[in-house]
Amino acid sequence: MATLKPGGRMQSTVCSTEVIVVKAPADDVELTCGGAPMAEPGAEPSGSPAEGAAEGSLLGKRYVNADESLEVLVTKPGDGSLGMGGDLLALKEATQLPASD
Repeated sequence: MATLKPGGRMQSTVCSTEVIVVKAPADDVELTCGGAPMAEPGAEPSGSPAEGAAEGSLLGKRYVNADESLEVLVTKPGDGSLGMGGDLLALKEATQLPASD
């Protein structure tokens, strides 16, 4: 487990996914991709995403956990799904702006 900080970069160890941490919880958490812990940039990917964690990540999209205490931005897409503490992160939806009638 690691203490994540906003602006920190992480890289998947099982696919090409790379992210930037936008918002991080105060507690130590384990950020995963493809079911494996993510590492600092420079790690060489090996293996493949685990079954159930291979839906992929989309370039330029933000992913959040259930209570939105963690938010990451995908800077390089890959085959692995992002997760934290055994739960997959959800794609953050765009906020609807009010109509300007």
